[in-house]
Amino acid sequence: MKKIILSGGGTGGHIYPAVAVAEALRRRFGSDVELLFVGALGKMEMEKIPALGYSIKGLPTDGLHRKLDARNLLLPFKIVRSLRLARQVVRGFGADVVVGFGGYASAPVLRAAQSLGVSTVIQEQNSYAGLANKLLAKRARKICVAYEGMDRFFPADRLVLTGNPLRGNFASLPPRPEALRHFGLSPDRPTLLVVGGSLGSRTFNNMMKHHIDDLLASQAINIIWQTGKFYESEIDTFMADKSPTHLWRGAFIDRMDLAYSAADLVVSRSGAITVSELCLLGKPTLFVPSPNVAEDHQTKNAMALVARDAAEICPDSEAVIRAIPTALQLLHDPDRLASLSANIRSLGIPDSADRIVKVIENVIQ
Repeated sequence: MKKIILSGGGTGGHIYPAVAVAEALRRRFGSDVELLFVGALGKMEMEKIPALGYSIKGLPTDGLHRKLDARNLLLPFKIVRSLRLARQVVRGFGADVVVGFGGYASAPVLRAAQSLGVSTVIQEQNSYAGLANKLLAKRARKICVAYEGMDRFFPADRLVLTGNPLRGNFASLPPRPEALRHFGLSPDRPTLLVVGGSLGSRTFNNMMKHHIDDLLASQAINIIWQTGKFYESEIDTFMADKSPTHLWRGAFIDRMDLAYSAADLVVSRSGAITVSELCLLGKPTLFVPSPNVAEDHQTKNAMALVARDAAEICPDSEAVIRAIPTALQLLHDPDRLASLSANIRSLGIPDSADRIVKVIENVIQ
Protein backbone atom coordinates (compact mmCIF):
# COMPACT_ATOMS: atom_id res chain seq x y z
CA MET A 1 0.00 0.00 0.00
CA LYS A 2 1.44 3.34 -1.10
CA LYS A 3 0.48 6.28 1.08
CA ILE A 4 0.65 9.66 -0.64
CA ILE A 5 -0.21 13.15 0.61
CA LEU A 6 -1.23 15.74 -1.98
CA SER A 7 -1.32 19.39 -0.93
CA GLY A 8 -2.55 22.32 -2.97
CA GLY A 9 -5.33 24.84 -2.67
CA GLY A 10 -6.62 28.35 -2.33
CA THR A 11 -7.57 28.53 -6.01
CA GLY A 12 -8.71 26.08 -8.67
CA GLY A 13 -5.30 26.50 -10.28
CA HIS A 14 -3.74 24.68 -7.32
CA ILE A 15 -6.60 22.30 -6.48
CA TYR A 16 -7.42 20.72 -9.82
CA PRO A 17 -3.85 19.84 -10.87
CA ALA A 18 -3.61 17.93 -7.58
CA VAL A 19 -6.93 16.22 -8.33
CA ALA A 20 -5.75 15.32 -11.85
CA VAL A 21 -2.70 13.61 -10.33
CA ALA A 22 -4.88 11.88 -7.73
CA GLU A 23 -7.03 10.48 -10.54
CA ALA A 24 -3.92 9.32 -12.41
CA LEU A 25 -2.56 7.67 -9.22
CA ARG A 26 -5.80 5.72 -8.83
CA ARG A 27 -5.66 4.65 -12.46
CA ARG A 28 -2.07 3.48 -11.97
CA PHE A 29 -2.30 1.77 -8.57
CA GLY A 30 -6.01 1.13 -7.99
CA SER A 31 -6.66 -0.10 -4.46
CA ASP A 32 -2.92 -0.23 -3.72
CA VAL A 33 -2.73 3.51 -3.04
CA GLU A 34 -4.15 5.58 -0.19
CA LEU A 35 -4.44 9.32 -0.78
CA LEU A 36 -4.82 12.19 1.64
CA PHE A 37 -5.20 15.84 0.69
CA VAL A 38 -4.01 18.62 2.98
CA GLY A 39 -5.53 22.09 2.49
CA ALA A 40 -6.09 25.37 4.30
CA LEU A 41 -9.07 25.75 6.61
CA GLY A 42 -11.68 28.08 5.16
CA LYS A 43 -10.40 27.77 1.58
CA MET A 44 -12.28 26.26 -1.34
CA GLU A 45 -10.44 22.93 -1.27
CA MET A 46 -12.13 22.05 2.03
CA GLU A 47 -15.41 21.75 0.08
CA LYS A 48 -14.24 20.80 -3.41
CA ILE A 49 -11.99 17.87 -2.44
CA PRO A 50 -14.53 15.95 -0.27
CA ALA A 51 -17.16 16.50 -2.98
CA LEU A 52 -14.87 14.58 -5.34
CA GLY A 53 -14.61 11.68 -2.92
CA TYR A 54 -11.21 12.32 -1.34
CA SER A 55 -10.20 12.72 2.30
CA ILE A 56 -8.72 16.06 3.36
CA LYS A 57 -7.17 17.56 6.48
CA GLY A 58 -7.18 21.33 7.01
CA LEU A 59 -4.40 23.51 8.41
CA PRO A 60 -5.01 26.96 9.99
CA THR A 61 -2.56 28.61 7.63
CA ASP A 62 -2.96 31.79 5.62
CA GLY A 63 -1.08 34.06 3.25
CA LEU A 64 0.32 37.52 3.77
CA HIS A 65 -2.34 40.15 3.05
CA ARG A 66 -0.94 42.84 0.78
CA LYS A 67 -2.68 45.78 2.41
CA LEU A 68 -2.24 46.78 6.05
CA ASP A 69 -4.37 44.21 7.82
CA ALA A 70 -4.53 43.11 11.43
CA ARG A 71 -4.69 39.51 10.24
CA ASN A 72 -1.02 39.78 9.25
CA LEU A 73 -0.16 40.00 12.97
CA LEU A 74 -1.56 36.51 13.45
CA LEU A 75 0.33 35.01 10.51
CA PRO A 76 3.48 33.88 12.42
CA PHE A 77 1.32 32.07 14.99
CA LYS A 78 -0.72 30.39 12.22
CA ILE A 79 2.47 29.24 10.49
CA VAL A 80 3.94 27.75 13.67
CA ARG A 81 0.66 25.97 14.48
CA SER A 82 0.29 24.76 10.91
CA LEU A 83 3.82 23.30 10.91
CA ARG A 84 3.10 21.46 14.16
CA LEU A 85 -0.21 20.09 12.87
CA ALA A 86 1.34 19.21 9.50
CA ARG A 87 3.98 17.10 11.26
CA GLN A 88 1.20 15.27 13.09
CA VAL A 89 -0.67 14.64 9.83
CA VAL A 90 2.39 13.39 7.94
CA ARG A 91 3.50 11.15 10.83
CA GLY A 92 0.00 9.89 11.61
CA PHE A 93 -0.81 9.05 7.99
CA GLY A 94 2.53 7.30 7.50
CA ALA A 95 3.17 9.07 4.20
CA ASP A 96 5.66 7.59 1.75
CA VAL A 97 5.83 10.86 -0.16
CA VAL A 98 4.29 14.34 0.01
CA VAL A 99 3.53 16.18 -3.23
CA GLY A 100 2.99 19.95 -3.16
CA PHE A 101 1.06 21.85 -5.82
CA GLY A 102 1.16 25.34 -4.31
CA GLY A 103 -1.30 27.22 -2.14
CA TYR A 104 -1.32 28.19 1.51
CA ALA A 105 -1.11 24.67 2.96
CA SER A 106 1.47 23.30 0.55
CA ALA A 107 4.52 24.97 2.10
CA PRO A 108 3.95 23.90 5.72
CA VAL A 109 3.16 20.29 4.84
CA LEU A 110 6.19 20.02 2.54
CA ARG A 111 8.40 21.59 5.20
CA ALA A 112 7.02 19.25 7.86
CA ALA A 113 7.62 16.21 5.68
CA GLN A 114 11.19 17.25 4.97
CA SER A 115 11.87 17.73 8.67
CA LEU A 116 10.63 14.16 9.27
CA GLY A 117 12.75 12.70 6.49
CA VAL A 118 9.77 11.97 4.23
CA SER A 119 10.42 12.37 0.51
CA THR A 120 8.83 15.39 -1.17
CA VAL A 121 7.96 16.29 -4.75
CA ILE A 122 7.13 19.83 -5.89
CA GLN A 123 4.97 20.70 -8.88
CA GLU A 124 5.74 24.26 -10.02
CA GLN A 125 3.03 25.45 -12.40
CA ASN A 126 4.41 28.84 -13.44
CA SER A 127 7.33 29.90 -15.58
CA TYR A 128 8.68 31.96 -12.68
CA ALA A 129 9.10 30.05 -9.43
CA GLY A 130 7.63 31.40 -6.21
CA LEU A 131 9.79 32.05 -3.15
CA ALA A 132 8.33 29.18 -1.11
CA ASN A 133 9.01 26.60 -3.81
CA LYS A 134 12.55 27.88 -4.34
CA LEU A 135 13.28 27.40 -0.63
CA LEU A 136 11.56 24.02 -0.36
CA ALA A 137 13.22 22.72 -3.54
CA LYS A 138 16.58 22.58 -1.74
CA ARG A 139 15.43 19.43 0.06
CA ALA A 140 12.90 18.10 -2.47
CA ARG A 141 13.64 14.84 -4.28
CA LYS A 142 12.14 16.02 -7.57
CA ILE A 143 10.66 19.23 -8.99
CA CYS A 144 8.09 18.82 -11.76
CA VAL A 145 7.91 21.88 -14.02
CA ALA A 146 5.77 23.08 -16.92
CA TYR A 147 8.36 25.25 -18.68
CA GLU A 148 11.86 24.78 -19.97
CA GLY A 149 14.70 26.82 -18.48
CA MET A 150 13.60 26.34 -14.87
CA ASP A 151 17.15 25.47 -13.83
CA ARG A 152 17.57 29.18 -13.12
CA PHE A 153 15.39 28.56 -10.04
CA PHE A 154 15.93 24.89 -9.17
CA PRO A 155 18.74 22.30 -9.13
CA ALA A 156 18.98 21.02 -12.71
CA ASP A 157 19.57 17.40 -11.67
CA ARG A 158 16.18 17.24 -9.91
CA LEU A 159 14.05 18.87 -12.61
CA VAL A 160 11.52 16.89 -14.64
CA LEU A 161 9.57 18.56 -17.46
CA THR A 162 6.04 17.25 -16.95
CA GLY A 163 3.73 20.10 -17.90
CA ASN A 164 0.72 21.06 -15.80
CA PRO A 165 -1.73 18.21 -15.11
CA LEU A 166 -5.26 18.92 -16.31
CA ARG A 167 -8.58 17.23 -15.68
CA GLY A 168 -10.80 16.34 -18.59
CA ASN A 169 -10.23 15.27 -22.17
CA PHE A 170 -8.28 17.80 -24.21
CA ALA A 171 -7.42 15.36 -26.97
CA SER A 172 -10.41 16.42 -29.05
CA LEU A 173 -13.08 19.09 -28.98
CA PRO A 174 -16.70 18.87 -30.15
CA PRO A 175 -17.19 19.78 -33.85
CA ARG A 176 -17.14 23.53 -34.52
CA PRO A 177 -20.61 23.60 -36.14
CA GLU A 178 -22.07 22.02 -32.99
CA ALA A 179 -20.27 24.61 -30.84
CA LEU A 180 -21.54 27.54 -32.90
CA ARG A 181 -25.10 26.21 -32.77
CA HIS A 182 -24.82 25.95 -28.98
CA PHE A 183 -24.05 29.67 -28.77
CA GLY A 184 -26.46 30.65 -31.54
CA LEU A 185 -23.70 32.01 -33.78
CA SER A 186 -23.14 32.00 -37.54
CA PRO A 187 -20.67 29.56 -39.14
CA ASP A 188 -19.76 32.22 -41.70
CA ARG A 189 -17.79 34.48 -39.35
CA PRO A 190 -14.58 34.03 -37.35
CA THR A 191 -15.23 33.81 -33.61
CA LEU A 192 -13.58 35.75 -30.79
CA LEU A 193 -13.73 34.27 -27.28
CA VAL A 194 -13.24 36.80 -24.46
CA VAL A 195 -12.96 35.04 -21.12
CA GLY A 196 -11.82 36.60 -17.86
CA GLY A 197 -12.48 33.82 -15.35
CA SER A 198 -15.53 32.76 -13.34
CA LEU A 199 -15.66 35.99 -11.33
CA GLY A 200 -14.91 38.07 -14.40
CA SER A 201 -12.40 40.80 -15.14
CA ARG A 202 -13.11 44.51 -14.87
CA THR A 203 -10.48 45.19 -17.52
CA PHE A 204 -12.05 42.75 -19.98
CA ASN A 205 -15.54 44.09 -19.42
CA ASN A 206 -14.41 47.72 -19.76
CA MET A 207 -12.57 46.69 -22.92
CA MET A 208 -15.75 45.21 -24.39
CA LYS A 209 -17.88 48.16 -23.31
CA HIS A 210 -15.41 50.59 -24.90
CA HIS A 211 -15.58 48.86 -28.30
CA ILE A 212 -19.09 47.41 -28.23
CA ASP A 213 -20.71 49.87 -30.65
CA ASP A 214 -18.10 49.22 -33.33
CA LEU A 215 -18.22 45.45 -32.73
CA LEU A 216 -21.99 45.35 -33.04
CA ALA A 217 -22.11 47.64 -36.05
CA SER A 218 -19.58 45.72 -38.14
CA GLN A 219 -21.08 42.23 -37.73
CA ALA A 220 -17.79 40.91 -39.17
CA ILE A 221 -17.13 38.46 -36.34
CA ASN A 222 -18.89 36.28 -33.80
CA ILE A 223 -18.23 37.08 -30.13
CA ILE A 224 -18.46 34.90 -27.04
CA TRP A 225 -18.13 37.18 -24.02
CA GLN A 226 -17.94 35.79 -20.53
CA THR A 227 -18.62 38.67 -18.15
CA GLY A 228 -18.18 36.88 -14.81
CA LYS A 229 -20.71 36.60 -12.01
CA PHE A 230 -19.37 39.63 -10.17
CA TYR A 231 -20.17 41.95 -13.09
CA GLU A 232 -23.33 40.28 -14.38
CA SER A 233 -25.87 42.90 -13.29
CA GLU A 234 -23.67 45.80 -14.43
CA ILE A 235 -23.27 44.34 -17.93
CA ASP A 236 -26.96 43.40 -18.11
CA THR A 237 -27.82 47.05 -17.54
CA PHE A 238 -25.24 48.22 -20.06
CA MET A 239 -26.54 45.83 -22.74
CA ALA A 240 -30.26 46.34 -21.99
CA ASP A 241 -30.98 48.22 -25.24
CA LYS A 242 -28.74 46.01 -27.41
CA SER A 243 -29.78 42.65 -28.88
CA PRO A 244 -27.02 41.54 -31.28
CA THR A 245 -27.40 38.26 -33.15
CA HIS A 246 -23.66 37.65 -33.49
CA LEU A 247 -22.78 37.98 -29.80
CA TRP A 248 -23.28 35.48 -26.99
CA ARG A 249 -22.91 36.91 -23.50
CA GLY A 250 -23.09 35.23 -20.12
CA ALA A 251 -21.75 35.40 -16.59
CA PHE A 252 -20.37 31.88 -16.83
CA ILE A 253 -19.63 29.42 -19.63
CA ASP A 254 -20.67 25.96 -18.49
CA ARG A 255 -19.36 24.28 -21.66
CA MET A 256 -15.83 25.58 -22.11
CA ASP A 257 -15.15 22.72 -24.51
CA LEU A 258 -17.74 24.18 -26.88
CA ALA A 259 -16.44 27.73 -26.36
CA TYR A 260 -12.90 26.64 -27.21
CA SER A 261 -14.16 24.69 -30.23
CA ALA A 262 -16.00 27.74 -31.58
CA ALA A 263 -13.10 30.14 -31.00
CA ASP A 264 -10.69 31.16 -33.73
CA LEU A 265 -8.94 33.47 -31.27
CA VAL A 266 -9.02 33.66 -27.47
CA VAL A 267 -8.48 36.76 -25.34
CA SER A 268 -7.59 35.48 -21.90
CA ARG A 269 -5.70 35.92 -18.67
CA SER A 270 -2.53 33.84 -18.41
CA GLY A 271 -2.80 31.77 -15.27
CA ALA A 272 -0.70 28.61 -15.42
CA ILE A 273 -3.58 26.17 -15.92
CA THR A 274 -5.32 28.33 -18.54
CA VAL A 275 -2.05 28.55 -20.48
CA SER A 276 -1.66 24.77 -20.34
CA GLU A 277 -5.21 24.23 -21.60
CA LEU A 278 -4.65 26.57 -24.53
CA CYS A 279 -1.38 24.83 -25.40
CA LEU A 280 -3.05 21.42 -25.52
CA LEU A 281 -5.86 22.80 -27.66
CA GLY A 282 -3.58 24.77 -29.97
CA LYS A 283 -5.72 27.90 -29.67
CA PRO A 284 -4.31 31.21 -30.98
CA THR A 285 -4.36 33.53 -27.99
CA LEU A 286 -3.96 37.17 -27.06
CA PHE A 287 -2.95 37.15 -23.41
CA VAL A 288 -3.82 40.05 -21.11
CA PRO A 289 -1.99 39.09 -17.90
CA SER A 290 -3.59 40.01 -14.61
CA PRO A 291 -1.52 42.62 -12.74
CA ASN A 292 -2.95 41.45 -9.39
CA VAL A 293 -0.90 38.26 -9.05
CA ALA A 294 2.05 37.63 -6.76
CA GLU A 295 5.44 38.11 -8.43
CA ASP A 296 3.68 39.01 -11.70
CA HIS A 297 3.45 35.30 -12.58
CA GLN A 298 0.90 35.80 -15.33
CA THR A 299 3.08 38.19 -17.34
CA LYS A 300 5.99 35.78 -17.05
CA ASN A 301 3.80 32.85 -18.14
CA ALA A 302 2.60 34.76 -21.19
CA MET A 303 6.07 35.99 -22.10
CA ALA A 304 7.39 32.42 -22.04
CA LEU A 305 5.01 31.74 -24.94
CA VAL A 306 5.56 35.06 -26.67
CA ALA A 307 9.28 34.28 -26.73
CA ARG A 308 8.45 31.12 -28.71
CA ASP A 309 6.15 33.05 -31.07
CA ALA A 310 3.29 31.00 -29.63
CA ALA A 311 1.04 33.85 -28.42
CA GLU A 312 0.48 37.60 -28.47
CA ILE A 313 0.39 39.80 -25.38
CA CYS A 314 -1.24 43.08 -24.38
CA PRO A 315 -0.53 44.66 -20.98
CA ASP A 316 -3.56 45.07 -18.73
CA SER A 317 -2.91 48.83 -18.55
CA GLU A 318 -3.36 49.12 -22.34
CA ALA A 319 -6.01 46.46 -22.87
CA VAL A 320 -9.14 48.65 -22.81
CA ILE A 321 -7.88 50.59 -25.83
CA ARG A 322 -5.58 48.14 -27.62
CA ALA A 323 -6.72 44.56 -27.08
CA ILE A 324 -9.82 44.49 -29.30
CA PRO A 325 -8.17 46.23 -32.30
CA THR A 326 -5.25 43.77 -31.96
CA ALA A 327 -7.68 40.85 -31.79
CA LEU A 328 -9.56 42.03 -34.87
CA GLN A 329 -6.31 42.37 -36.81
CA LEU A 330 -5.36 38.81 -35.86
CA LEU A 331 -8.80 37.41 -36.74
CA HIS A 332 -8.42 38.74 -40.27
CA ASP A 333 -4.93 37.28 -40.69
CA PRO A 334 -5.42 33.50 -41.19
CA ASP A 335 -1.72 32.90 -41.77
CA ARG A 336 -0.83 34.44 -38.43
CA LEU A 337 -3.57 32.47 -36.67
CA ALA A 338 -2.28 29.24 -38.22
CA SER A 339 1.26 30.03 -37.12
CA LEU A 340 0.20 30.85 -33.55
CA SER A 341 -1.88 27.67 -33.41
CA ALA A 342 0.98 25.44 -34.54
CA ASN A 343 3.49 27.07 -32.19
CA ILE A 344 1.32 26.99 -29.07
CA ARG A 345 0.23 23.40 -29.73
CA SER A 346 3.88 22.33 -29.89
CA LEU A 347 4.24 23.35 -26.23
CA GLY A 348 1.37 21.18 -24.92
CA ILE A 349 2.07 18.04 -22.86
CA PRO A 350 -1.04 15.84 -22.93
CA ASP A 351 0.19 13.15 -20.49
CA SER A 352 1.33 15.51 -17.73
CA ALA A 353 -0.51 13.78 -14.86
CA ASP A 354 0.90 10.39 -15.86
CA ARG A 355 4.41 11.86 -16.04
CA ILE A 356 4.05 13.16 -12.49
CA VAL A 357 2.77 9.77 -11.30
CA LYS A 358 5.91 8.20 -12.78
CA VAL A 359 8.04 10.69 -10.86
CA ILE A 360 6.17 9.88 -7.62
CA GLU A 361 6.56 6.15 -8.26
CA ASN A 362 10.30 6.49 -8.80
CA VAL A 363 10.69 8.55 -5.64
CA ILE A 364 8.85 5.94 -3.55
CA GLN A 365 10.96 3.13 -5.00
